[in-house]
Amino acid sequence: MIVLAIDTCTASGGVALLRDDAVLGLAIHDTTEDYSSWLLPAVDRVLSKAEVTLFGVEVFAVAAGPGSFTALRIGLTTVKAWAELYGKPIVPVSRLDMIAAQASGGTAYVAAWADAARGQVFGAVYRHGDTGLERVGDEIVIAPAKFIELAATLTNGARIAWASPDADCMLETPEWKSRQSLNEGFALVSRTLAVAIARKAVSEFAAGRHTDALHLDANYVRRSDAEIFWKGHAHG
Repeated sequence: MIVLAIDTCTASGGVALLRDDAVLGLAIHDTTEDYSSWLLPAVDRVLSKAEVTLFGVEVFAVAAGPGSFTALRIGLTTVKAWAELYGKPIVPVSRLDMIAAQASGGTAYVAAWADAARGQVFGAVYRHGDTGLERVGDEIVIAPAKFIELAATLTNGARIAWASPDADCMLETPEWKSRQSLNEGFALVSRTLAVAIARKAVSEFAAGRHTDALHLDANYVRRSDAEIFWKGHAHG
C-alpha cells in the first residue's frame, strides 16, 4: 500500500511517501517559506523521485492537529482536494499521538506536549491499554506549569513518561523540577513526524479507521487569531 503523508501543523513539518513500511521519499520543511508555496512543489519532488503519481497513492495521511491554524488548514485543504479528485481515503493523525508514541520509560502513563507559542503548550495525557496508548481526556492548549499539574491529576499522582520535541518551554518551570525526584523519563523526540504519521496511517487503515474529504476535520484546539479578534470586538 502506498501512503502519502502531509504534516503542516508546525514550521517543522514535512511530506513522506511510504510503500507499506518502506520510506520511498521524504521532504522536510526546513525553510521559512510558507506552506502555501512550499507544499505542492515538495510533494511533486517526493513523488517524482519515487516514480509515483498522485493517482497511484492509495491512502492520504494528514496531521490533523493540534498546530498553527493557517498552516494546518493548508495541509488539510490540500489532502481534501486530492481525496475528492482521486476518490481515495484519508487517515487523519494526531501529532500529539505521534509524540507520545516515542516516549520511553515503562510507566503506565505518558504525557506529550509541543510548543504552542504565546507561553502555552499543546498537550495530552495517555495510558497504556490493551491496544496501545489511549488518550485520557482531550488534547488541550494550556500553560506549561498547568499542564504538569493537570497530568498529575489525571494520573492520580502516578509516575509519567514525558515526551516532546520542545523541551525549553517546559523544563525550566518549578513544577517540572519538582517532579525530578520521581525519576521520570523524558524523551526529546524529532520535530519531523511525517514518516511516523504515514506509518500510523498504514495501521489505522488496516483497522478500518479512515475518513473522506467530506468528513475530514481539523483539531485546532485553539481558536484562530481572526476569531479571537472578531469576538473581542463583537462583545466590546
